[in-house]
Amino acid sequence: MALSNTELRNYDSDVLRLPAEKRKEYHEQVDRLIEELRKSVRDKTEIKITKVTKAGSFAKYTILRKTNVDPIDVDVVFYISGRDASQETLASLNDTIYDLLIRLYPNKSIEDFEIQRKAAKVTFVGTGLSVDIVPVIEDEGRPGYGWQFDIHDGSKIQTCAPCQIKFVRDRKDQDSDFRTLVRMAKKWRNHAEVRPLKSFAIELIMAHLLATQGNTGTVEQRFRNFLLYIAQSGLKEPISFPENTAPFGTFSDPVVILDPICSLNNVTSRVSEDERKEIVAAAEAAWETANFASAEDDNEVWKEIFGPRFKTED
Repeated sequence: MALSNTELRNYDSDVLRLPAEKRKEYHEQVDRLIEELRKSVRDKTEIKITKVTKAGSFAKYTILRKTNVDPIDVDVVFYISGRDASQETLASLNDTIYDLLIRLYPNKSIEDFEIQRKAAKVTFVGTGLSVDIVPVIEDEGRPGYGWQFDIHDGSKIQTCAPCQIKFVRDRKDQDSDFRTLVRMAKKWRNHAEVRPLKSFAIELIMAHLLATQGNTGTVEQRFRNFLLYIAQSGLKEPISFPENTAPFGTFSDPVVILDPICSLNNVTSRVSEDERKEIVAAAEAAWETANFASAEDDNEVWKEIFGPRFKTED
């Protein structure tokens, strides 16, 4: 017998979803970091911060609670004004933020700070929380929009953190189980170690299925449909959304999922052909396992998909 909606919602609430008290704790820790960093930027540099926005899975409420295989990270977007949108400016900006973080937390080991492709990261050992500081050069003509740069290859994309949050919130308004399904998909991804399938891509695939298949059917069936879509399509079908507007990019990447905020950005541009095949094979195997688990009504088999902490009741 298939798992009921109540059982899977319980699993989401009790195991997957970030508890309210932890969310409050992380909010407070991030807010302290933001305030101190804003103060340091104001006092020690000529950089002008016009707005700070929490973004990513944390802000979208699709983040998983922390476990050994499910890290906790929060994206914090710093909108910078009065700067040219150039690679050199961003590289310098990231270096500045890195230096300020070191000054803010002099007792932390140097390994706790690292420069990533688009952000400086600070990790708090006590809570395990990682914070990505994402500097964005503000587009003064479009509120919420700005330019985010890759410091290694110089590429730039237009982004809008509030718009990305709204995109998920709009889907949640259409489908009360949307975030539950996203978290289930992320948990499968993490347990199966399908690293090329990023969280943003999971959200967008789930949004595509909501648009094309609707919100009917059980939570279990719709999760299996997510796996089946990846397996059957091979992720060879370009995905776009009503929010996408011209200009549109032309892509030859193995997987094409347009960023609903910027039609020139393929969210999955870094997925190679071998990685596409890896994702598809993992989804097909998981779909077969899920069908068997559903038919056999066997929670032990579901653990092969979601890991040993899978449970549907206390």
